[in-house]
Amino acid sequence: MKRWQTWLNAGAVAAVLIGLSSIVLKNLPHDIKSQIVNVSYDPTRELYQAINPLFVTSYAKETGRQLTIVQSHGGSSRQARKVISGEQPADVVTLGLATDIDALRKRGLVADNWAERLPNRSVPYTSTVVFVVRKGNPHAIRDWPDLLAPDLEIVTPDPRTSGNGKLAALAAWAAIVTRGGSEDDAVTYLRALYHHVASLDEGARGAAIRFAVQEVGDVHLSWENEALREVAESNGKLEIVYPPVSILAEPCVAWVDSTVQKNGTLPDAKAYLEFLFSDPAQQTIAHLGYRPYKPGIADKAGVKFPQITLVPVTAIARDWREANEKFFAENGIIDAVIALRGL
Repeated sequence: MKRWQTWLNAGAVAAVLIGLSSIVLKNLPHDIKSQIVNVSYDPTRELYQAINPLFVTSYAKETGRQLTIVQSHGGSSRQARKVISGEQPADVVTLGLATDIDALRKRGLVADNWAERLPNRSVPYTSTVVFVVRKGNPHAIRDWPDLLAPDLEIVTPDPRTSGNGKLAALAAWAAIVTRGGSEDDAVTYLRALYHHVASLDEGARGAAIRFAVQEVGDVHLSWENEALREVAESNGKLEIVYPPVSILAEPCVAWVDSTVQKNGTLPDAKAYLEFLFSDPAQQTIAHLGYRPYKPGIADKAGVKFPQITLVPVTAIARDWREANEKFFAENGIIDAVIALRGL
C-alpha cells in the first residue's frame, strides 16, 4: 500500500511541477536557439513534465539562459522512424529501446559512439513489463502461462511500432526459454498469446486508455511505470500483478548530432540529458515509477520496487541488435506470429 501512496504523493508533486512548467515555458523566448525538442516514447509524458521545470530552473541558474523544452510522444519505434524521415525534428531522443536510437545511428543522424557519451551507457533508468488486471484479479493471473486461459482478452501495444509491444513479446519469450522451454515452445506460446489479443494499439498510452478508460480486455501487458499510473488513477478498479519473470527494459537517451550541429543546440541538449543522471532527476524518476540507475536513489526517495527476476536481452540474444533482427525484422519471429494472427 505504501508504494501506491508514494505514487499518489508523487502524482501531486508532478501536478505542481507540470503547472510550474507551463508557467515557466509560457514566459520563455521562442528563438530556436532557446528551444530543444525531446522526442520520447509513449508513456513518458508525466516524467518529462516533472523533470523539465527542474532542469530549466537549474540550467538558468548555472548559465543565465532560459530554455524551452518541447515534448513529443508516441510509440518508440514509430517515433524513431519519424525522426529519420524528417517528419519530427529532434534535438534529443529519449526512446524505449537502444535499437530505436541505433536506427538513427545507421542513418548518420546520431554518432557511432552515442551510448558511450553519457553515464551507464546512456541508460538513465530501467523498467520492465508487468500485468494490470481488474479488481480482485478475477482470472487469477499470476504468471505468463495464465494468459492463455480460455476467453481471456489481452491488451498490448503493437510490437511493430511500440517499445512496450516489443518488450512484452520479449518478456513472454524469455519466460519460456529461461525456465526450461525450447525456442519451438516459445514460438508456440507466442502464437497462443497473440490469439488472445483482439487489436494492437500503436503505443503504450493508447493501450492503457483502451484497458483502463474504455475498459476493454482482462489484462494489460504494460510498462511498470504505466501500470503504477493506471492503478493509482483507477479508484481501486485495477491491480498490478508482478509475474515471477519479466524482461529487463533499458530505455536509452541521446542527442541527435545532425540536429544539434545545425541548430547550435549541442550544449543545451547535452546538459539536458546529463541532468537525467543527476540525483534530483533520479529521485523524480523513482517517484514516477521508473527504476533509477543510481544505487540507493529509490530508497532515498522512499520508493520500493518489488524484486522479480528481470531477464537481460543477452539471455535470449547476443545483444539488442541481434534481438531486433531475430524478433522484429521483416519476416522475423514476431512478424510471422502477428501475420499468422492477422493483426
